[in-house]
Amino acid sequence: MIGCSTQETAAYAEEPQRSLFTEEEQAYIAQEKTLKVGYVRDRRPVSFHDDNGELAGISRPIFDRIAAISGLRFSYVELPAGDVTYEYLLNEGFDLVTGVEYNRENQKARGILISDPYLSSRKVIVAKEGLNFDSDAHLTVAISTGSQTIRKVISGQYPNFQFADYPTMEDCLDAINSGEADLLIQNQYVAEYWLYKPIYNDLLIIPVMEMSDQLCFSAVTPLEKEVSPAWHEKELLISIINKSIAQIPDSEISAYVVTCTLENMYEYTVGDFMYQHRYSLILLGIALLMICSLVFVALRARIRSINARADAKAKGDFLSAMSHEIRTPLNGLISLNYLMSQHVGDKDKISAYLQQSSNVAQYLLSLLNNILDMSKLQDKELELEQKPVDLELLLATVESVEKRGMENKLLEFHVETQLPYPDILGDAVRIQQVLLNLLDNARKYTNIGDSVTLTASQTEDSHGSILTKIQVIDTGRGMSEEFQKKIFKPFTQERHTVSQGNAGTGLGLSICALLAERMGGSLTVESKPDEGSCFTFIFVARPTAYLPEGDDPEEAAVTANVHAGPRILIAEDNELNGEILVELLEGEGFRVLHVEDGRKAVAAFEQSEPGDFGVILMDLLMPVMNGFEATEAIRALDRPDAKTVKIYACTANTFQEDRDRAFKSGMDDFIAKPINVSELIKMLRQQIPG
Repeated sequence: MIGCSTQETAAYAEEPQRSLFTEEEQAYIAQEKTLKVGYVRDRRPVSFHDDNGELAGISRPIFDRIAAISGLRFSYVELPAGDVTYEYLLNEGFDLVTGVEYNRENQKARGILISDPYLSSRKVIVAKEGLNFDSDAHLTVAISTGSQTIRKVISGQYPNFQFADYPTMEDCLDAINSGEADLLIQNQYVAEYWLYKPIYNDLLIIPVMEMSDQLCFSAVTPLEKEVSPAWHEKELLISIINKSIAQIPDSEISAYVVTCTLENMYEYTVGDFMYQHRYSLILLGIALLMICSLVFVALRARIRSINARADAKAKGDFLSAMSHEIRTPLNGLISLNYLMSQHVGDKDKISAYLQQSSNVAQYLLSLLNNILDMSKLQDKELELEQKPVDLELLLATVESVEKRGMENKLLEFHVETQLPYPDILGDAVRIQQVLLNLLDNARKYTNIGDSVTLTASQTEDSHGSILTKIQVIDTGRGMSEEFQKKIFKPFTQERHTVSQGNAGTGLGLSICALLAERMGGSLTVESKPDEGSCFTFIFVARPTAYLPEGDDPEEAAVTANVHAGPRILIAEDNELNGEILVELLEGEGFRVLHVEDGRKAVAAFEQSEPGDFGVILMDLLMPVMNGFEATEAIRALDRPDAKTVKIYACTANTFQEDRDRAFKSGMDDFIAKPINVSELIKMLRQQIPG
């Protein structure tokens, strides 16, 4: 079987056919110059780069055969996106460009010499079903960058057609799907590849009988023929290529087309599967898309932190651990997704699969939160609150939370306290986070019938600070001395806890140790295998007597009302996220308008009565006009509420540069995704009282 090769041309055993070429052409070949060949991106399956960055697709085996026949040496370089100019090709030293359309426009163009066609196909029209194709109609044709010569060819045959430029082939198809453009005229192989994507199920292929699509080489030449040596050299090169092309039978090229098309058919993705089953799998889709995007953001933040402080090995270790921790639950989500598609009619199984999906999603969200905590703590960005804490009440709450789990495992659970200074200033949430983590670990790794004890004591130092010492002691499995040395490092687990039912991220103790340090204390461990472990958590706090006068530790209560005041404008390009947000806010009594991009947000605000909108929730990355541009446009409007309407960034892009740009554009605050719904409702009620 003829393969779709991406090997180096030197791998061919075939000897060049010297007799085909003149002595002058043989002398050119004998220079053994490696020719720099540029190829057009975004043309799968005709030409594209594979996972190794090599040229692949239908064109590659044809080029390899030309090299084998002629003895020419080729080096392939992907051309940049956008219109590639003659000056760029000349300055970058390109000898040849592939994928050039064989037409009159290119034949008479200055600065290039074109070869005979090496691949022939048909031009086809891609359009929505029901398009009335009339050559005299005023239709809009989508044009992707890198295929501008087709504009002149189309204009010559269809003078009433208009053109709209888009960066990629996929953007062209999206424009047709959305109605921005009427049709796309493209190579049949390329069009058929993209139309396998489920989102383009409503698009059809229509043959264009009067237009063929023939691809050839073009040699970059001087603009004027008078530069005879350079011009003549390119003529020799094109002549060699033409003679080589003539030696390749049509049947052989047809075999390449069949083989490479089959090997490079559109790969059906999980996203495609979820699009087709988006209504029945809506819960799973939300969890997977939101968590994956947030984990990606967290990974970027973590990698930046590593780059600033650690060497390449530390980064590699972190990424390896993260890959394992994320891939395992994601594999579970994808598998559950498939199982649900196989049992759509079985409500009991679907319910069970959704519950399992929810559990895995919660684990992923927990992992994300831990990663963010790690990054903030290591970068000294996590601010700890200094509010009144009733330590006795906090420990009673912790005991109540853990009691049921201890009883279910038949463990003896004791809490012993001696707290002469229970009223302190501190961060109750973070103190509780450390204690719950230590107790959860003790419960997981302590055998049925053993015991877990929490003790708490306090002393006062000479400066009036309160030193609190809390110990969690268990009679469980314990741990080796070697493991104790690394237990507070990220992603450290002595045993494969997931497989044993003790799912954990391996970040909890690392975070607890950093929190203890931020509280002026420490977290240490003493343990022996099969005898148990003792974790000692020490932190320093001030008594509540140090609370400045006038500070009210209790937050004001906020009550829900049905709002008849100004509306909320939501600019969100993700249809599903927008629908969910609308339903949440309308359920709280707010009046809401949802638009899909920044330009529509500006138009909706401009066309409204002054004061009609009280708050705008603005996504940052949207098509047509992004959130930054839309905010600047709204602030620039000549109307009384343009400067005062509250505009909140509502986005998964949470880096400091994103925040700075948001505030610079005129936004009032920043809401990170996934959205804390209760906090959002509270914020909106403050701006739009009932």
